[in-house]
Amino acid sequence: MGQLVCNGANLQCSFGAAPGTLIVLPVNRTMAVSPAANIMDNKPMVNILPFGMCNSMANPMVASATAAALGVLTPMPCVPVTAAPWAPGSPTVLIGNMPALNNTSKCMCNWGGVIQVVSPGQMTVQVP
Repeated sequence: MGQLVCNGANLQCSFGAAPGTLIVLPVNRTMAVSPAANIMDNKPMVNILPFGMCNSMANPMVASATAAALGVLTPMPCVPVTAAPWAPGSPTVLIGNMPALNNTSKCMCNWGGVIQVVSPGQMTVQVP
């Protein structure tokens, strides 16, 4: 069983230089220790905060800075671009009519990064 993810969870992107934080707004009215997340809590700069510097060459800012540096990889500030929801979630537990987010779920950034949960923000509530 996985842990239910809630507000304040620590996240990490495979191309990010620093950990990020998950912000869950209390719109679903479901609390664990703080507001509980569902798979649709994937909005960049609202739910998913930046991960420091981005190292992905698929990111146009990194690609242009690297080209200007004559091919030397030049990280640029992270601006997450997450169009798809978290997957797979916990389909048997619904929060706001959507599957609950557990700590094994992943979210894909359009620049190629895989965002995963490092710490779910609470350790007492488990979901399948």
